[in-house]
Amino acid sequence: MSEEQALTLEQKQEVERQLEILRRGVVEIVPEDEFRKKLERSVATGKPLKVKLGLDPTAPDIHIGHTVVINKLRQFQDLGHQVQLLLGDFTARVGDPTGKSETRKQLSEEDVQENAKTYVKQYGKILDMSKTELRYNSEWLSKLNFAEVVQLSATMTVARMLERDDFSKRYASNQPISIHEFFYPLMQGYDSVALECDVELGGTDQKFNLLMGRHLQKEYGQELQIAMMTPILEGLDGVQKMSKSLGNYIGIDEEPNQIYGKAMSIPDELMVKYFELATPISIEELKDLEEGIQEGRIHPRDAKMKLARTLVQQFHGEEAAEQAEVHFKTVFQQRALPTDLPEVKWEGESSVKIIDLITELGLVPSKGEGRRMVQQGAVKIDEEKIGDINQEITVVPEMIIQVGKRKFVKII
Repeated sequence: MSEEQALTLEQKQEVERQLEILRRGVVEIVPEDEFRKKLERSVATGKPLKVKLGLDPTAPDIHIGHTVVINKLRQFQDLGHQVQLLLGDFTARVGDPTGKSETRKQLSEEDVQENAKTYVKQYGKILDMSKTELRYNSEWLSKLNFAEVVQLSATMTVARMLERDDFSKRYASNQPISIHEFFYPLMQGYDSVALECDVELGGTDQKFNLLMGRHLQKEYGQELQIAMMTPILEGLDGVQKMSKSLGNYIGIDEEPNQIYGKAMSIPDELMVKYFELATPISIEELKDLEEGIQEGRIHPRDAKMKLARTLVQQFHGEEAAEQAEVHFKTVFQQRALPTDLPEVKWEGESSVKIIDLITELGLVPSKGEGRRMVQQGAVKIDEEKIGDINQEITVVPEMIIQVGKRKFVKII
C-alpha cells in the first residue's frame, strides 16, 4: 500500500490545508510533487519536516523586505514543523555574490558576530525562538580540512558555476571573479547536507544556491530537499526592491510612528501584496480584503491604516500600534501638531543657516540630506515652508521645526 493510499481522509484534508497555507505568496516550489509527498509522510508519521532558512548577518538591521521569507518560516513553525534558522557566520565572511557586479568586501569575524546578535533579536519578533533550532554554519564549515574542501569542490564544474547570471555577466565583461566566490554556493549547499534539510527557503534570487543544496545532498547520499522561493518585495517607491541604500524601506526596529507613517505611503496597488507577504493575515481575511477593495466595500485608506497598524503591532505590540494610529490621525489627518513634541534646548548660535540647524538637531543624517529636504519643500518652521537652502534662521524658544511628515522638534 502506498503512503498516499495509507492516509486517512482526515490526514488527506490536513495535507491539503498545509499545502494551501504554504503555497501562499510563493513563486516556485522545486519540485512540487516531491513537496506533497514529504508533507504526506510527515502527516502520516507525525514526524515534522526540517525546514531551513540560511541568513548571512552582513548588516546590523533588517527591514520588512527581509521578513517575507521569515513569515513563511513562521507558517511552517505554526504547522508543527521544525524550523532551522541558520546564521551564516562563516559564509558571511565570504559574502553572497548573488546579484553582485563585483567581488564583495569580506567582513571581519567581529562584525559578523555583532550583526548575528541583532539578527537573533529582530527575527525573534516573528519566530517563536523557543521552538527554533538556531545554528551557525561555522560549526561544520570551519572544521573541514583541505582534503574535504577539495572533495566538495570536485562535485561542481566551472561551466556549471558560470551558468549563474551574475558570474556569466562578469566573465563576459572581463570583470574579476575570485575563486572563493565559487565556494559560496558550495558552502550554502553543504549547510543543507550538515542539517539534513527537507525544505530550504529563500528569495527568487537564491534559486541557484537552493538547488545547490539538492545537488550536494545527492552527492552525499541524502534525500533531496525541496527548494521553496518567495518573491522580492518592492519598496515604498513601488518599483525598486526594498533596500536601505535606496531609502525605500521600513525597518522593523524603527519607532512605531515611523513604521506607521511609512506604511501609509505604500502605493495602493502594492497594499494587498504587503498584506500577503509581510503580515500574518489569514487566507480568508486576505481574500475578503482584496474583494472588498475591488467592490468598493473597503476604502483603500482604511485598508492601508489596517496594514500600518498590523505592521507596528507585529514589531512593537498592540498598545504601540494604537498610539501610532492616534498620532497619525492627529498629525496628518487633522493637520494638528502632535502633543508629545520632542523638546530640545538650543545651545548654538542664535542665528544659523537652516541646513546647519536641522543637521545639528538630528532631523537629517547629513547636510546633503538636509539640502535635499529643503529643496523638496519638506522643511517647515512654525508651519511655514523653507525653500532657500541658505536661509538664516533666528532660533527662539517655542519654535517648532518640522522635516518631512514625521519629524518634529520644539525649541525650549
